Amino acid sequence: MDDRYGSDVLAAGWRERAAKPVPQVPAELDLVVEVADDGYCGAVTGVQGGTVALEDRRGRTRLFPLGGGFLIDGAPVRLTAPAAKAQGPRRTASGSFAVGDQRARVALPSRILVEGKHDAELVEKVWGADLRVEGVVVEFLQGVDLLDELLAAEPPSATRRYGVLVDHLVAGSKETRIAEAVARGPHGRHVRIVGHPFVDVWQCVTPRALGIAKWPEIPRGIDWKTGICRAFGWPHETQADTARAWQHILSKVHTYRDLEPALLGRVEELIDFVTAPAS
Repeated sequence: MDDRYGSDVLAAGWRERAAKPVPQVPAELDLVVEVADDGYCGAVTGVQGGTVALEDRRGRTRLFPLGGGFLIDGAPVRLTAPAAKAQGPRRTASGSFAVGDQRARVALPSRILVEGKHDAELVEKVWGADLRVEGVVVEFLQGVDLLDELLAAEPPSATRRYGVLVDHLVAGSKETRIAEAVARGPHGRHVRIVGHPFVDVWQCVTPRALGIAKWPEIPRGIDWKTGICRAFGWPHETQADTARAWQHILSKVHTYRDLEPALLGRVEELIDFVTAPAS
């Protein structure tokens, strides 16, 4: 005989049979969801390690585990990790296409010379992958004043060219006078000196990358890096303080977009110069 009332409502699994299935929604960037427990509402800014980051309208970010407990338009959903997207050609920090599965070339005789350690670290961070593919080594001079000494000790040639990047290359500066003298001298044909107009390479990092409106103006007579650290309220008493300040600035550089155009074009010019076929 048929059971007109159906099966026993207290039998195992009755809750699961009665519950409506909760849709699974990939946590794609900018998807707006609400947290059921506390009403926090935010847009997805990233998914990593089984958690989703939600940013509210005030710019505050909180992390939540993926899964249930979320609402979209008032309806329950389960957030899942988004499917991996097909990768297009990967680009290096300099914006060029990355060369896959290629080992660094043996270093060319030509070199790019920069004034100091910070310059070298910045060039390495943005152009390092490109330079290794081309086999170009970056060395630092500890000051453009020492360029004449290096050229005399290791003269350049058609197959051993030097590209030199200097700070504060503006009309009437010491750096400009040295560059003009080298260009007129016996090594001028195989040396190219370019530079940016800023007092120090620190300023080649854009204010936007650092989250500031502009770089502070430091009065003459005050060590520039010390003045910058003071202006930002950073420790500035020792060389280690200055080094930490630079590492903080460098950490904000991720791609060429974080650098001033006045530096970008000059570095690209030097790479082209030292890698051009000998003529």
